[in-house]
Amino acid sequence: MFALGIDPGLSRCGYGAVRAEGGRLVVAAYGHLSTPPSDPLAERLGVLLGDLEALVAELRPDAVVVERVLFQVNARTAMAVGQASGLALAAAAREGCPVVQYSPNEVKLAVTGDGSARKAQVQRMVATLLGLAVVEGPPDRADALALAVCHLSGARLREAAATAGGSRV
Repeated sequence: MFALGIDPGLSRCGYGAVRAEGGRLVVAAYGHLSTPPSDPLAERLGVLLGDLEALVAELRPDAVVVERVLFQVNARTAMAVGQASGLALAAAAREGCPVVQYSPNEVKLAVTGDGSARKAQVQRMVATLLGLAVVEGPPDRADALALAVCHLSGARLREAAATAGGSRV
């Protein structure tokens, strides 16, 4: 299975593509897409949508995993994250790719075992789980990789449960 995690943001939108190969998780790609804050909102949204569509078309993941926006202290930030999240959902849908959403706490729990883990803990565990010395660049990249890891870990559990459910003990 191959998952593309998206940590939505308008100024900086993190992405991380992870492939499950046997019992290992392997990074296929990670980085971030950005739009200049000085550009008009409509142009920024248009650029981000095009970049997201191109990313999904190029990588062809089995699933796109987007962070569910639950709460933001700053209303302006919440709007921008919500808009970027909607674009990620639309880009995946336009490419015919299934979309899954997880809350930040679900991701933290899956990656670190603690739903209230700090960002630094998540970044360290993501690097460890993916065999990287460190996840280079801004934290949005590690967050996107964490989304993909969360989904793939859950997929392995769902697969094991389905297999076990078919046999009587």
